[in-house]
Order: sequence, then structure tokens, then C-alpha cells
Amino acid sequence: MPAGFTVLHASDFQCGKPYLSRATDALLELWSEVDPNVVIASGDLTQRAKRHEFRVARSILERFVDTPVVVTPGNHDVPLYRFWERLIDPFRNWRRFTGEDALDTVTTVPGAVIVALNSAAPRRAIVNGRIDDAQVEFARRAFVESAPSNVRLLVIHHHFVPVPDGEGGHPLPGAARLAHAFSDMGVDVVLGGHVHQVHMHVAEDIPGCPPRDPPLPILACGTSTSRRGRGVETGWNSLSVMRFGEGKVEVIPYRRAPDAPAFEAMPARSWLLRDGLGAVN
Repeated sequence: MPAGFTVLHASDFQCGKPYLSRATDALLELWSEVDPNVVIASGDLTQRAKRHEFRVARSILERFVDTPVVVTPGNHDVPLYRFWERLIDPFRNWRRFTGEDALDTVTTVPGAVIVALNSAAPRRAIVNGRIDDAQVEFARRAFVESAPSNVRLLVIHHHFVPVPDGEGGHPLPGAARLAHAFSDMGVDVVLGGHVHQVHMHVAEDIPGCPPRDPPLPILACGTSTSRRGRGVETGWNSLSVMRFGEGKVEVIPYRRAPDAPAFEAMPARSWLLRDGLGAVN
């Protein structure tokens, strides 16, 4: 793992009517300041999965010049009201947007392996998501093939931990079982969105999930570029910056007030990481 490995985590662009171009300007300014090793956008890049909304989302991602970008679909990235499209080919526009057939992906950058699993389930759930056993095995194979010294990041749009104010709906079905499986794979951090608020939890905050040592951080990002912030972030935008090194990860949430020109850093939190991370083989 390179010293100071840095991740910029954004989510829920909601390109469409809720989208705020000024928030994108602030996001890009922070990206330039942080100079991350990778940018992760954890779903809901559009509001209604329309082609022109995906074009706006692409125009944002293309501005992260020379920085690897990892994306995963959210429930807003498949049609809601276009019933037949949702039934027959719900990810058609997503595939055009990414240029890839695969919905579950593995991205390797120097010092890290990032597995993104598609939790959008348009034929089974309108808002909530699903992760099935085949996807868990997909992640397992990817992490087994990765060097233990690499940071292991998992990206899933939907949330694992109930939100205290009830916003965001029910967590992923089987969240405790999933978190336990990902802990066994040596996942270092789980990243997601969906709830439109920053929430920083560990796996044991999931009802029925036993504690682990070190704990598995599960981090939800708010909406980075739309007016759809919820709860304490109503009308606000948010994202997070993660810095890995010296046996720990430091997570710095950033929030942008309505009409503010820039994102402002909030108090950071840190977690210890597993043994062997960053070791030289």
C-alpha cells in the first residue's frame, strides 16, 4: 500500500431535476486539493435513469482527469416509471453509460483492490436492494486473488445499518450475514450511499452482527451534488475523504451548506486496520 493512499468517496449525484451544478464545482475543487488515488461514486448517479442524465453524470466523471473512478448502480439508475424497460432491460442505459456489460466489477489500482457489487434489484425491490450468494462469491474470489498488503474496499449502494431517524428505508436484507462474510474476506472498509446522509458505523452496529477485531467500518455518503439531502443534511451536500496508512484509516466527512461555494471538513474518525495491510512481501 503506498504511503498516504487516499480515496475520495462521493455518491448520489442524482443528475436530473435535483442536480446542482454548483455542488459539482465544489466537488471538483476538493478533488483537486485532495489529489486522491481513486474516486468512488457509490450509485444513484441519475434521478430517473434517462440517457441525458447519464450524459451529465459522464461529464462529471470525465473531469476527474488521470484519477481512476469506480462506479456502481443505485436504485435510481434503473427506470422507475418506464415499467416495461424496468422489466425487460432495466440496466440498458447504465451499460451504455459505463460501456461494460458487467454490473459487478473489480478495479485494481496500485495499493488497493476495489470490488463494486450491484445492489439495485429492479425486479424484486423498487427502493431497497439485494445482494445474492453469487455476488458474495464474486467478491471472495477477487479478494483471495489480491495481495494481503492491498487495501480491500467494497462498494455497495444500499445501506447495511438502520438510520436512526428512519430515513432511507430498510437496510439490505441479510445485512448481518453479508457483513460477517465480508469481514471474513479481509475487507477493510465498505462504502455506500442511498441514505443521503453521512453515517459512519461498524459491522457490529447491525442488529445480530457479532463484533470483530478490528471492526469493519461501514460508511455511507450523503448526496454529493443534489438538493435531496435528508435528516440533518436536508438541503446539504456531503462526501468523504479516506486516508490509509500506519495501520489505520482516517475518514474525514465534508459537508456543503446550501449555496455555499465549497465543502467544509467535519470532525474525522479513525479505525485500526487488519494486520499485514501495507506489509512488503
